[in-house]
Amino acid sequence: MDEDEETATQGVADLASVIAPTRPELGRLAQWSVSSHKYGFGVDNLRDDNEGTFWQSEGPQPHSIDLSFPKRVFISSIALLTSHRKDDSYTPSRLSIRAGTGVHDLQEVRYTEFHKPDGWIVIPLRPMDADGAIEGPPIPTHHIRIVIVANHMNGKDTHVRGLKVFGPPEPVAKTTDDEVVEGLPDGPALVDLGQDRSRGFRSQEFRMYDGIR
Repeated sequence: MDEDEETATQGVADLASVIAPTRPELGRLAQWSVSSHKYGFGVDNLRDDNEGTFWQSEGPQPHSIDLSFPKRVFISSIALLTSHRKDDSYTPSRLSIRAGTGVHDLQEVRYTEFHKPDGWIVIPLRPMDADGAIEGPPIPTHHIRIVIVANHMNGKDTHVRGLKVFGPPEPVAKTTDDEVVEGLPDGPALVDLGQDRSRGFRSQEFRMYDGIR
């Protein structure tokens, strides 16, 4: 592996190794749209879990992906799949993530830059450290927009091979209703996180909708 290839893989890992299995994926709840697409390379390729397919924009920069949720959800991070080795100048290099109640009040919540990314990149929306490795509280939103501001080597169109949106990790319940739920904070933070210890539903199927209002 040469120096450029080694740099391209730094900070990138297989998605399963960096996302806890208890973390709900919320993209399935949203209506998806993109700013433009080349015929045969549309929004469905972002969601098909196939690393060999991709969405390709076909229009002026910046390019964007929109997810509109029917009810408020709590989003802690997004994961983006790219491949500089295959896509070269089509690879995103600068990204802006915006959130709001709709398309008319979106505000930027995260801006980040990449250098030859290759694989899944997990991006916390509220990082608590300089490296962005530690997540802060999730962001309540009805609409999220991922904007590709620029590509590698100033490429015009972009390739994105996958996109997932994650809520906060699900708390681990103890055996009785009288005991505290592990991993769940006390006090006002419960309201911020959209959690409630009094709920009786603990299965993954129920908990994936826990942050929806």
